Amino acid sequence: MPDTSHIISSSGVPQIMGILNVTPDSFSDGGQYMEVQRAMDRIHIMLENGASIIDIGGESTRPGADPVSVQEEVDRVMPVLERAVDTFSDAIFSVDTTKYKVAREALKIGASIINDVSGLQKEPRLAELCAEFEATYVLMHTQGDPKTMQKNPEYDNVVEDVSAFLEKQIVTLQEKGVHSIVLDPGIGFGKTTEHNLKLIAHLDKFQKFGFPILIGASRKSVIGSVLDGRSADDRLTGTVALHYHAMMKGARILRVHDVREAYDSIRIFQALQSQQ
Repeated sequence: MPDTSHIISSSGVPQIMGILNVTPDSFSDGGQYMEVQRAMDRIHIMLENGASIIDIGGESTRPGADPVSVQEEVDRVMPVLERAVDTFSDAIFSVDTTKYKVAREALKIGASIINDVSGLQKEPRLAELCAEFEATYVLMHTQGDPKTMQKNPEYDNVVEDVSAFLEKQIVTLQEKGVHSIVLDPGIGFGKTTEHNLKLIAHLDKFQKFGFPILIGASRKSVIGSVLDGRSADDRLTGTVALHYHAMMKGARILRVHDVREAYDSIRIFQALQSQQ
């Protein structure tokens, strides 16, 4: 398993996590990369364009998505991951899953990161599993599940509520022996446009935990909402702008579909930061 410590840092150069959905129904690129060779070609392009992490997902978590069985997710993810680990031995691979069996199989094959959109709420044993494999755990906040999460999400104070959730789950992870943790406020997961914008605007509040912050708003509906209903395919500029602001507020991992454009924005960000 590759060492992620030089990549995943709360104070280092922002990194790109490239999205690879091996699903038929993801909101932006569903069905494009389910065939193994097409997935390999896509990974190659993302790595060439500046990604340092590839996040492979076999179950859509778009709003309204139906769940898939453990076996279906295994059948989608493992052939791609196994080939990818062999083909791109220097790359870091993450698996986007809430399922224990999928996560265990992925870590055995060579994944280094488990990206759990449920934040241990669906499968608490993922904490012990990451500790066993000395893997990085991405702790994301969500309210509800993909099928229902966008039906009237409510918070007393979204920044404080998300912060309280992350703090509680960090304690659990550390008690189970997980040392490498990444925080994700969960843009688009059980949140209105206003909730999402407030989290981005106050992202620096989560720096107090001392863990790297991941932001994943690539092509999401919050951008379409601000831009008068733009479709997912027409949200690239909005994505870059939102993620750039997130970097200014402390984000150090950008989870994106459009890797080259994200990499360009990081280069500009770093050039400006060097003049501070």
